[in-house]
Amino acid sequence: MDAACGDGDFGSTMASAFGEAKKVLEGVSGNDVGVVLTSTGTSILSSAGGASGPTVAAFFVEAGKLAMGRSEVDLQDLASMFDKSLQKIRLLGGARVGDKTLVDALEPAVNALKAAADGGVRLQDALDRTAEASRIGCESTKELIAKHGKARYLGEQTLGFVDPGAYLISVTFATLTATTRH
Repeated sequence: MDAACGDGDFGSTMASAFGEAKKVLEGVSGNDVGVVLTSTGTSILSSAGGASGPTVAAFFVEAGKLAMGRSEVDLQDLASMFDKSLQKIRLLGGARVGDKTLVDALEPAVNALKAAADGGVRLQDALDRTAEASRIGCESTKELIAKHGKARYLGEQTLGFVDPGAYLISVTFATLTATTRH
């Protein structure tokens, strides 16, 4: 994903990190949502280097902190969990919407979740809206010039390319939406 506008290792790094997370999760017993999320994040943190590892890890760890000890979460919980993730990621890197980072996909997703939770929207409809908001946010990064990460040094050369972190967030919400249908 970042071969044209980075060092070309984002996809392989994330594939490896999520592979390690899968191994860790195979050893997790019980159905504690917080344990699953924090274990995922901790595993990613220990197996993915650079700036992307800690950032993606924070997405899972921060959400997991709010779900700790719970076997189920509702829409309001999800909105709070991912808002906490967004706030932590902003704190870590200072990114805002328009900076061509994963925040461009995460913030619209969080806003969609909050609006759905406040509006009493059915869970599946809310997740569909969230995935769509994230996808649109991800696609918007094609029109942006990178302001963070290694890609920032390339300036206008980053135009026309989707930010890899935004893509990862978009895929994450699309996967969450698809798995709740089953």
